[in-house]
Amino acid sequence: MKKQKSPLILLSLFAVVALAVTIEAQSRPRRVSPPDTLLGPEPKSSPATDKNAPLLAVKPANPVGSAPVSSDTTHAFQLFQQKQYAAAAKEAKEIAVSDPANAEAWKLAGFSEFYLKQYADASDDLQKALDLQRRAGPEDSHTVDALAESYVLGERFDRALPLLVTVTTRVAAKPDPLFLYYRGLAEFKTGKPADAERSFNAAVKANPKDTASLLFLGQIALTRNDLDTAISTLNRATLNDPRLASGWLLLTSAYLRRAASATDEQKSNADYLGAVRAGETLTRLRSDEEAIGMYGRALIGAKQYPRAAVALERAAANEGASGITLYLLGLSYSRANNFPKAIAALERALAKTPADVNIYRELGYDYEKTKQYAKAFGLYQKALEVAPNDADFKESQERVRPFAKS
Repeated sequence: MKKQKSPLILLSLFAVVALAVTIEAQSRPRRVSPPDTLLGPEPKSSPATDKNAPLLAVKPANPVGSAPVSSDTTHAFQLFQQKQYAAAAKEAKEIAVSDPANAEAWKLAGFSEFYLKQYADASDDLQKALDLQRRAGPEDSHTVDALAESYVLGERFDRALPLLVTVTTRVAAKPDPLFLYYRGLAEFKTGKPADAERSFNAAVKANPKDTASLLFLGQIALTRNDLDTAISTLNRATLNDPRLASGWLLLTSAYLRRAASATDEQKSNADYLGAVRAGETLTRLRSDEEAIGMYGRALIGAKQYPRAAVALERAAANEGASGITLYLLGLSYSRANNFPKAIAALERALAKTPADVNIYRELGYDYEKTKQYAKAFGLYQKALEVAPNDADFKESQERVRPFAKS
């Protein structure tokens, strides 16, 4: 009889999880609204009217077109202060369109749109305000900050990054931890992981409770296969926010990868148990196939096969379950010596992913254990069509050939 394969070796083929996690859940920028004071001083009112001045002698006439729009932003600013952002944006935009050189109107429109979460419009209008400010003299730091944040929240990271560098490197000013995070995020999203790591570390140093920065640091460490740093950082992130599902997902993956690569069995077993704890918490927060599959891998690695089967059955109950999930379920039942259920799961897995050689190996083993030699022989024949040079399949086919004919 063919010797049973070690589940730890099989698991190593599945230990790597995609790092573009559901951190894109995960990783969407956090919105932190700037205080009203970011607008700077209240706009000046229009000059007072001399009520005693003589009226001009004019003849009544029918108006042509719309009435002229005042360039005074005082009323729009009052609407903004009253949190009537839609009305403030509308009025300020009308002034800006009528008077395109009115930086204050563009700025007020941009701030109002920011609060309405209209980040594309906000960034466009704030950019116009900043351009006008720069042409007239020194730029306004409030406008720069708001524009940088609008670009980040609108996911226009390439436009945000130069502004964020300016914001976080101002002389004699302590950088805001939030903007350090924004800078790291923009660097990460524009393909500068080393710069992003420095910015995220600076953000965490300024604010040790910055869970989002810790999460990205863990992800960056995983990308370069620095599993010790990844596990340490992700443990901090999940301690700060126990409901951070993306953090638990990455932490489970990191433990699985370190366990699979360990040469010391005791350390490997400890990491599988760490993966079980992280995966169990993950499944309390998420019940999707990805989360359950990760937890199932951890339980299989820890040799808790009956628990793994129970967990994976939840995902396998869905007709759309993936071949990998069904394979893991079959592997769990096989190791628990429940061969009929193992065969049923593995046959479903093979129908989903007929090119996966691991399914052929495990299903062939289960056919042999249940003395279904004809099925085993036919399966190994199909396996050799997938992997013609696989010596193990050739040996297995020859081993069962005499029994398949009886």
